[in-house]
Amino acid sequence: MNNILRRLDLNLLVTLDVLLAEQNVTRAAERLHFSQPSVSVHLAKLRDIFGDPLLLPGPRGMRPTARAESLREPLREALASLERAVSPETAFDPATADNTWRIAATDYTESTVLLPALSGLRAAAPRTRIAVLEIMPPRLAKQAENGEIDLAFHIVSAETAGFHQQALFTESYVLVGRKDHPRLKRRPTLAQFCALEHVIVSPDGGGFFGPTDATLATLGMKRHVALSVPHFLFVRSVLATTDLVSMQPLRLAKHWPELRIVAPPVDVPGYEMSMYWHERVHRDPAHRWLREFIAQAV
Repeated sequence: MNNILRRLDLNLLVTLDVLLAEQNVTRAAERLHFSQPSVSVHLAKLRDIFGDPLLLPGPRGMRPTARAESLREPLREALASLERAVSPETAFDPATADNTWRIAATDYTESTVLLPALSGLRAAAPRTRIAVLEIMPPRLAKQAENGEIDLAFHIVSAETAGFHQQALFTESYVLVGRKDHPRLKRRPTLAQFCALEHVIVSPDGGGFFGPTDATLATLGMKRHVALSVPHFLFVRSVLATTDLVSMQPLRLAKHWPELRIVAPPVDVPGYEMSMYWHERVHRDPAHRWLREFIAQAV
């Protein structure tokens, strides 16, 4: 079979398909916009490759051999599939699409990126599905390359180098604690801020140092981080039921009505949240629609 494929070219297969349909060299030549001798040359090459006459003279043109009959439907289906594959992409229709998109996100970006887009996304593309996977930055490149994920939400980092990206928003930090926290009735001084017991989100697990600590270090100050957790959802419960406080992204904290938001006494630099995708899906109409929809929703 490999030898046959090496000897065939697409023009020969197209000619064979038309000959099997027309069973007449003259009519086949007219359909193909070839001269009759050219079609005859193609037929001779096909007979040699397949080791079969393929078409024999008949009372009203030509009649296919058994080998040719066995080729008719598989050849037609193969050429139709190839034509669909190389044809210009059709416009993406979200109303009828049934795509499954796999998105890598933290619980923070689930709340600040996916949640604002979800209702509109379900209305616009009701038959699509979204699988949210926990983001693993060290594996992002491999997952995207292998098609395990289609889109990721993350800050700029070494792990996102080489991806296509689009900035979604710039985030800032605020100080958060329970509504009736006795030390958050007003903005604390820097010394009071450092004396409070803090909870920190450490995505890698177990870290007690973050952007706030880096900023304090430049001022010769240090805060007391009493608790380190891997997820934002647990922080919300901790803050609501204890006297611990936390520096949290504003976009997240403003959706926690049971908690108090206070301007911190130290200016901690924020960050830019972006979405990332691989070259593999960069030009795909469905993926492009999804990216544009999320960017507009956010």
